[in-house]
Amino acid sequence: MTDDTIKFRAATLADTDAVVALVESAYRGDSGRRGWTTEADILDGRRTGPDEIESVLGKAQGMILIAERADAPGELLACAHIAVEDDGSGYFGMFSVNPTLQGGGIGKRVLAEAERVAREQWNLSLIRMSVINVREELIEFYVRRGYERTGRFEPFPYGDARFGLPKRDDLSFEILEKKL
Repeated sequence: MTDDTIKFRAATLADTDAVVALVESAYRGDSGRRGWTTEADILDGRRTGPDEIESVLGKAQGMILIAERADAPGELLACAHIAVEDDGSGYFGMFSVNPTLQGGGIGKRVLAEAERVAREQWNLSLIRMSVINVREELIEFYVRRGYERTGRFEPFPYGDARFGLPKRDDLSFEILEKKL
């Protein structure tokens, strides 16, 4: 897709169901297996829900960035949650690309747009994310885009179904950062 075929905008509450469907399709179940971002082999259960989307949209210092076809508004291609953290750095997460479109460059463009928003609109100099430690291919995707492995890890929230139902007992979140 060319630059003029994708339009970026901030999600609204009216987008909640579409965002949930996109995120779930990219990470869970058989639909997620069509793309390379699936977590289906390491997690069952939900990836997100309307409660989480509504919570994110209710915060002043954050947004869900949506990429949609310029000629078909409402057809979500990808999304990402970006926000300002308490320490003044940026946060990037919930990054989802329609599994049938993965590998076509849309994800790189969404990541670049999220970084632009954090840098230019929010005047942030650092953006941070957490990635499941066993997702080495995904971590390497971010490293190729300038993110650095910090050596810091956070525990996976075992027992909290809002984060999925783990199929492994060795999960944690690796923290990656990029200077903007």
